[in-house]
Amino acid sequence: MASTNKIKYGLKNVYYAVATESTDATTGAVTITYATPVAIKGAVELSIKAEGGLEGFSADDNANYATIYTNNGYSGDLTIANIPDSFRTACLGETVDTDGLVLENADQRLSHFALLFEINGDVKARRSVYYWCVASRPDIASKSTSDKNEPQTDKLSITIGKHPVSGDVKLSTSETTTSTIYDAWFSAVKEIA
Repeated sequence: MASTNKIKYGLKNVYYAVATESTDATTGAVTITYATPVAIKGAVELSIKAEGGLEGFSADDNANYATIYTNNGYSGDLTIANIPDSFRTACLGETVDTDGLVLENADQRLSHFALLFEINGDVKARRSVYYWCVASRPDIASKSTSDKNEPQTDKLSITIGKHPVSGDVKLSTSETTTSTIYDAWFSAVKEIA
């Protein structure tokens, strides 16, 4: 019998993979493809909250005549040491000109992406992917240095929905995931066919 994680801790191996949505002109079928995952170094905290849940339906003088379940994905924050320019251009729609200047424009378009990450466990780290993410522009905050320098962080607010084709929201490894899948987790976005 395989042992299971009793605790979880830590956050590392955070990656994003830009999603591209295309529609077949003949059939109208929608296809989602993902670019090769790109590392986001300096992960500090991931705090994601489930959206949706259980709602009761009242009928026949019964407050719990039926229960309706909704999965509206997740929302939350990813705190990192510093947002890389690659993420700013690929996901937040900012542009870099020939002089190396990064421009934010009011009309820029956000891109959907998959978010991959790893959380340690006492037996085996769990690797996960959220399939359909979009991040909002981060707030900017910093403060003057004093007798000691305290690193400042960036926080990305992320909304996670269901994959527009499969409806899948999240996929995670377990203690029994094959080493072939586990070891290749961050090389491509794993989808269930």
